[in-house]
Amino acid sequence: MNASIGGRLASLMKEKNMMQKELAERAGVTEAAVSHYVKGDRCPRASVLARLADALGTTSDYLLGGDAEDSNEEFILARRLIARNASQMTLAQKKEIMSILLGED
Repeated sequence: MNASIGGRLASLMKEKNMMQKELAERAGVTEAAVSHYVKGDRCPRASVLARLADALGTTSDYLLGGDAEDSNEEFILARRLIARNASQMTLAQKKEIMSILLGED
């Protein structure tokens, strides 16, 4: 499992032209920890895995070896949740979602 995570981390970092230091900063871990995860020496805890996935714009499931096709299912679920709750959301909440979608964090 560690090699799968490491390979996917390395692949996504290369795709996003991101160095280990930048990923570490975005995920709130040390650069050494990211290096160990990429090499497969260590497996990140669930909370760290979630932050790594978020920093790379993917899911923990994908990093653990899930299929990229799952992202379409997640999109459908997210769309349903937003549509179902939009009338109860405040303007600030709606703006926050729009900001996330537009990458304006």
